[in-house]
Amino acid sequence: FNIIFHLNTYLALYVKEYGFFVYIVLFLIIFCETGIIVAAILPGDSLLFAAGTIAAAGSLNIYALLLLLISAAFVGNTINYWVGNKLGHVLFRNENSKLFKRSYLDRTHLFYEKHGGKTIVLGCFMPIIRTFAPFVAGMGKMNHTRFMLFNFFGVMFWMFLVLYGSYLFGNIPFVKNHFSAFIVLII
Repeated sequence: FNIIFHLNTYLALYVKEYGFFVYIVLFLIIFCETGIIVAAILPGDSLLFAAGTIAAAGSLNIYALLLLLISAAFVGNTINYWVGNKLGHVLFRNENSKLFKRSYLDRTHLFYEKHGGKTIVLGCFMPIIRTFAPFVAGMGKMNHTRFMLFNFFGVMFWMFLVLYGSYLFGNIPFVKNHFSAFIVLII
């Protein structure tokens, strides 16, 4: 908990100590959080907020971060969609399953046909859902082109709002002095 609530301090130390490798670690964390179902617990939003404030202090390049982390989230979501599309049906093999009924999969398909775009874009702003929405979209056979379009815009909005927003407001004394409170709000 200490690391999470003082992420800006720890991240600044890591940047000073490891330099360029921090970009790689940030890429991997965002990629894993968006692309691997079991990594849904990773602290994406709070990490983006901390990275933006560190960039505001001049330790990280905000433009490199934006490009790198937009790429990480986009590719992660795309792989997650692909896995759901190719392997999601395996969950529905057992016709006697109480949890994975074929009717649920059919309803998922109808839901994503009607609300898939909103789900993908808004899901980017919700931890846990951000990880599961692309998988379920793939499993529900959401149109691939439509998914990619909404994936791109969702990731762009998410990164610009959280990462660039924290960059713009990261040097404000109130934000610096109440960083832990902002992390709690984000979580």
